Amino acid sequence: MANNKIVITAKGVTKVYNPKTIPVEALRGVDLEVGKGEFTAIVGPSGSGKTTLLNILGGLDRQTSGTVEIGGVDISNLSENKLIDFRRDNIGFVFQAYNLIPVLTAYENVEFIMLMQKKSKEARLKRAMELLKEVGLDEQANKRPAKLSGGQQQRVAVARALASRPRFVLADEPTANLDSVSTANLLDIMARLNQEEGTTFLFSTHDQRVIDRARRVVTLDDGKIISDVWA
Repeated sequence: MANNKIVITAKGVTKVYNPKTIPVEALRGVDLEVGKGEFTAIVGPSGSGKTTLLNILGGLDRQTSGTVEIGGVDISNLSENKLIDFRRDNIGFVFQAYNLIPVLTAYENVEFIMLMQKKSKEARLKRAMELLKEVGLDEQANKRPAKLSGGQQQRVAVARALASRPRFVLADEPTANLDSVSTANLLDIMARLNQEEGTTFLFSTHDQRVIDRARRVVTLDDGKIISDVWA
């Protein structure tokens, strides 16, 4: 098991869409703890609740009932503005569609969150270039996303996710649009960052290549955890 220090605690989390019309239960009483340094995959069939759970753990959506604590902070009770600030400073996100800002260079995309944190120019430059070098893209720093391959864009997204030194990184189907070589490169990078920097990674995925690299696999079905296995 990873470091015993728990960074995420979900208790009795439910999510019901359309509660006043035709209710759809996306999550049904999920309990989950994630420790510092984990490299964990959340798996299950389409509609099982993977992305919903990830969005709630990341504060992108709110649960219908239950609680979510990040580093001991109950994010369920935060106002929208405080939740935005909390996400910025504590959680990194990697999305299936990359979600890079097209008019910014790779460097500027990585730097952006540090600008929001009001970090100095020197600190932004140092951290952004260190991360771009980590993901093998320091020589592409001045290119905009349209000039980068899908695999390169996703590596920029990983660097951006780590820029604020978050408590953990949430990755929603991060390899879905990548070929086998790009997927292997991306997983190598994330596994190295996990090992060397102790960064916690939590994936939602259908990709067996990701599942094979995970050290813990949590399986959802019909909104419930049905299996939780450590490699």
